[in-house]
Amino acid sequence: MQSPATVPVTTRSVQRTLLIIGGAEDRIGRSIVLKRFVKLAGGRRSRIVLIPTASSFAGEVAQAYRDVFTRLRGGEVTVVDPVTRRDANDPEMVEALDAATGVFITGGSQVKLAQNIVGTPVGDAILRAHDRGAVVAGTSAGASIMSRYMISLGEEGVTPRQRVSQISAGLGLVEDIIIDQHFDQRGRYGRLMSIVAASPSLLGMGIDENTAAEIRGDATMTVIGSGAIFLVNARNAITDAPEARRGAPLLVSGAVVHSLPTGSTFDLGEVELTDFIERHPDIEGSVVPAQVRTERTRSTAH
Repeated sequence: MQSPATVPVTTRSVQRTLLIIGGAEDRIGRSIVLKRFVKLAGGRRSRIVLIPTASSFAGEVAQAYRDVFTRLRGGEVTVVDPVTRRDANDPEMVEALDAATGVFITGGSQVKLAQNIVGTPVGDAILRAHDRGAVVAGTSAGASIMSRYMISLGEEGVTPRQRVSQISAGLGLVEDIIIDQHFDQRGRYGRLMSIVAASPSLLGMGIDENTAAEIRGDATMTVIGSGAIFLVNARNAITDAPEARRGAPLLVSGAVVHSLPTGSTFDLGEVELTDFIERHPDIEGSVVPAQVRTERTRSTAH
């Protein structure tokens, strides 16, 4: 019989949350997506770690997000920016992540994230943060890095074509799903379809701009923001991916697609819609002038 000192202590179950954003999220209006991140991170009591490593202008991007998180009444913001893979061994960076209640990975280059973060002490600290219940968010490239395998390069367009995309290792916060972003705005339907045609065990998830997938636990996803999330399930589809020549249009027949606007709740494990509440996103987020859209797209591309 165990003594009282050795009896295991029952702890409260941890609620793991991811916020995966399709890029170009509203930073100057109602900021619904970013406001949700701040709330999940703890609001005024939050300790946010911002990772601008993907960007070519990390300093400017970090300041822009610091300003918006302050406006949204977030708490302390710390920047962690490993410029090289060696930098990602820095104990101070790891310590900041181990204390975080929210982690936010900005947009830019997926390849830079794969090179400088995946499989490093900083990358491991992000995984630990998620495991202990800190919300982990990523936008644009920061969204793609969430999955075990990510699209690091690829042609855009509607028609799926053979071998026009490149896959790199991601963080693995999301299993069995491959994520693409700026989905509708940059016409990335074809490249997502081509990936799941060749790897039908993966679900394809395409996220529009100013739109986010909030994933709780391992499977429950809700959609927020002004756009939609496109999910494609090719597990029972017919395809010529094994035989098609490089660059050829792919046969993909029998794939099941789901278009999920805000208000949708989806079970990623069972791959089925579980609830839908009709909602109307704010007009500023839904109908953005062309000039503003262009400026936002440019800002998230760096």
